[in-house]
Amino acid sequence: MLSSSDLPETIAIFPLPGALLLPRARLPLHIFEPRYLAMIEDCMKTPQRLIGMIQPEKGPAGGASGLSTIGCAGRLTQFSETEDGRYMITLTGVSRFRMKREIDGFTPYRRCEVDWSGFERDLGKPESDGAFDRDPFMDLLSRYFASQNLSTDWESLGDADDEMLINALSMLCPFSPEDKQALLEAPSLTTRRETLITLLEYAMHSGSDSGDFMQ
Repeated sequence: MLSSSDLPETIAIFPLPGALLLPRARLPLHIFEPRYLAMIEDCMKTPQRLIGMIQPEKGPAGGASGLSTIGCAGRLTQFSETEDGRYMITLTGVSRFRMKREIDGFTPYRRCEVDWSGFERDLGKPESDGAFDRDPFMDLLSRYFASQNLSTDWESLGDADDEMLINALSMLCPFSPEDKQALLEAPSLTTRRETLITLLEYAMHSGSDSGDFMQ
């Protein structure tokens, strides 16, 4: 496990709309663009092997996209290469960060100077949610899945601990990038669970678009 002293001031950034990574959670990614293939190769040469996942924001017409203020860095923990040169990787969430400034340089991918302060609990043990009433939550989740024509492995969800359950749903449910950002920025697991419940209820009431839930 990385400590605060291991975290670098500058990291590679992967702006991917709708992709959410949370501390201690795992995010599988399929890498095929040349600039991000180069990013992975450079990442593997560093001791921390960190990549920052962050939501892009629309820039001025014709201009480069901006970046959200807060993202989450993940450590490259699994890697495989396909016969045609694509990479299948897994990032394991380490800590959220606050973006300070983007760095101009010679890499084809984006790099940023970041600040890790304020997210010290991300480096600790898994969080618990003492106010979590699981039965009503699972009932709400069942109704949400039915309303959105989604499916999942209910046994695995039922066996997951509080943090794994809440974070997995936050990452995998088909919410908007703005909603994913709100889940990322939640200051505690309890706040994230409350935000998640609000989003589930809103989605059912508004009849938002459905999608395939990842298993």
